[in-house]
Amino acid sequence: MAAVPGVRAFLSLHRSVSFGLIQVQLRLTCHPVKLCSTVTESDMPPKPPVNPENESLLDNLNLMGVDVKKAHQRQPGVFRKSFTNEQGVAQFLQGKGACRKVIASIISRYPRAITRSTDHLEKRWQLWRNIFTTDAEIVSIMDRSPESFFRTSDNENLEKNIAFLISLGLSTKDLHRLLTTAPRTFSNSVELNKQMVEFLGDVCTELGGKNPEQFAKAVISRNLYILIRSIKRVRTNIDMLKSSLKLRDSDLLAFLQGSGVDILDLSNECVKKNFNSLNQKMTLLGCQKSDIKKLIMTYPMVLYIGTSTLSSKLDCLLNVGITMDQIVEKPKVLDYSVQNITGRLQELQKVGYNFQKNGINILDSSRKRFDAKIEKLSAPPEE
Repeated sequence: MAAVPGVRAFLSLHRSVSFGLIQVQLRLTCHPVKLCSTVTESDMPPKPPVNPENESLLDNLNLMGVDVKKAHQRQPGVFRKSFTNEQGVAQFLQGKGACRKVIASIISRYPRAITRSTDHLEKRWQLWRNIFTTDAEIVSIMDRSPESFFRTSDNENLEKNIAFLISLGLSTKDLHRLLTTAPRTFSNSVELNKQMVEFLGDVCTELGGKNPEQFAKAVISRNLYILIRSIKRVRTNIDMLKSSLKLRDSDLLAFLQGSGVDILDLSNECVKKNFNSLNQKMTLLGCQKSDIKKLIMTYPMVLYIGTSTLSSKLDCLLNVGITMDQIVEKPKVLDYSVQNITGRLQELQKVGYNFQKNGINILDSSRKRFDAKIEKLSAPPEE
């Protein structure tokens, strides 16, 4: 039994040594992890240096009368370029008839213009002159929308797009409108524009049309933005119109190359939301499905009007005794703002105008004709 204390002492010593080894091992394995998780600034890769702004460019633009603050907000990257051609661009535009004020305005709103070379500008000008009659027309367009002329730097692509669109039978007038209203059309690759044209041709064929090329031309002529929209958007809107309005193929085909073509330009969510809102509002007012269909078919722009705005316009009209039947027959009254409609209704009420007897055409007249009518109604009766 005397040996037992010795054994116990040996075991106790063994446990303490073992525990100490475990502690040491834990410290050794944990410590490197802590080191790896701590990243100092010196360990980070160096950030690429940001080019300083071109001081001489700033001086030149100020001397030219350019609104540097506005230009900086539009395209700040231009100010960090080491080479720009602001003086060459100014001389080029001046040679085409642009005054100093117009040149400064163009650069203020589209500063990337000063990155174009003079040779590039000459080539682009000649391409535009194949469409426009005079230099003054081009200067006027550039003054209204500098992006139209300067947006793309690829003259070859522009030339190919012009040739392609002409091959579709589009007139010079159509190209004129495309360049001024939807210049991004000419930034697209020719292949992308061809895909949309082919898609439109396929739609025509699917709906029983006999002239796909003419259909595509008609759609592009009436909706200048169609070539800068996605095929998916256009397809979804076509399918939505067909299912919601229960249209026959022949009716849908006529609608799409006529007044309904603008709907294709809207986002899918917008078309769906506005249609549902219109449907709900008219149903609550006692309208039939046929009334809703007729309103959209005769006045497709109703689907451009937001939910709250449309509700306010309809309420204004209905509150003075105008009926939904009258609105469906003369939907152009919805073109005007709520403020305009309210103002006209108030003026007509003052002179005792009877909408049931006289109709609502007066609400859709020009300001001059409307004022003349109010003056006539306000005049005392002749003896």
